[in-house]
Amino acid sequence: MSKSPYSDLPSRAFWRAGVAATPGPVAEDIYAKKWPIEQTWKIATAGSCFAQHIGRHLRAADFAIMDVEPAPDALPDPLHMTYGYGIYSGRYGNVYTMRQMLQLAREALREDPQRDIIWEKKGRFYDGLRPTIEPDGLPDAASVRDHRAQHLAKVRAMLIDMDMLIFTLGLTEAWIDNTTGTVFPICPGTVTTDFDPTRHVFKNFTYPEILADFLALRDLLNAQRSADRPLRILLTVSPVPLTATAADNHVQVATVYSKSVLRAVAGDLADTYADIDYFPSYEIITSPWSGQNFYGPNKRSVTAEGVDCAMSTFMTNHAGAAPALTPASVPETALPTDDTLEEDPDMLIQCDEELLDAFGTQANT
Repeated sequence: MSKSPYSDLPSRAFWRAGVAATPGPVAEDIYAKKWPIEQTWKIATAGSCFAQHIGRHLRAADFAIMDVEPAPDALPDPLHMTYGYGIYSGRYGNVYTMRQMLQLAREALREDPQRDIIWEKKGRFYDGLRPTIEPDGLPDAASVRDHRAQHLAKVRAMLIDMDMLIFTLGLTEAWIDNTTGTVFPICPGTVTTDFDPTRHVFKNFTYPEILADFLALRDLLNAQRSADRPLRILLTVSPVPLTATAADNHVQVATVYSKSVLRAVAGDLADTYADIDYFPSYEIITSPWSGQNFYGPNKRSVTAEGVDCAMSTFMTNHAGAAPALTPASVPETALPTDDTLEEDPDMLIQCDEELLDAFGTQANT
């Protein structure tokens, strides 16, 4: 009688041993790294809000996290995050969709011309592709163009020099310009009054579109490199629910759809390509079997305990142990006065998407 194909599988393959009998919130072997992250690798971070945690923990463990647009010396530390410094490796703010990341890479690597998206409010001018980076705007449109050109030059250098990209997939939903195809990080009209219903249309990206965008990005990045310097990519899926949805669904249904599509894309990519790894932060935070509730009172913000659980799993695999984040390793920043943001210093993150919550609040007052 032949053996069952399940006979020699490890305990993590079985629910009873891998989940039900786990003494902690999650099994220690829930994540098995595909390859080790080298201390010398130049690591770039991008994506949605949750990506900020991984970069911060790796930096605290002395990994080489890139920062191609550091804050000027004259800017006080509490204002760094307010002006988009030190959040990711570049000053591009949150990159919620794969199409947005592909668009940025094409623009920075001069595959596409510089996008001239300028918004105006009360005599101040904003870069429509990163409208919250300069919260008070700039004095004129020319300044916006100059700032964007400088930014793209820095991003270009990052994309060419990096050895590894950590990207957190955040949303399937976006707003695009139907005449140019430009995808925006947030809905036009959220920061300024530039919403044009004849041009700005809602888009909910599908699995095939997101997969195609990612593979186009991977090909573009690899074209900048020699064969002896392969690029590695680590994907995660943000466990943070949508603040609001423009799809014709309840926001909870829209959230599950969005995260399911993104998780499926990430899983297929990691299963198919040796240079792509997936870290299950989404599964760790959202697990109903952990015996923990890793969300704050608003049922959206991830608690410090949830972040610690996910990051401990990640750092144990890649650094032997999770570093203790001291006050010196956590930026003292001024957060937006939005009570949906966590105020614990371990949870200092910047989310443009939170701005949408204000519209829901106004609609219900």
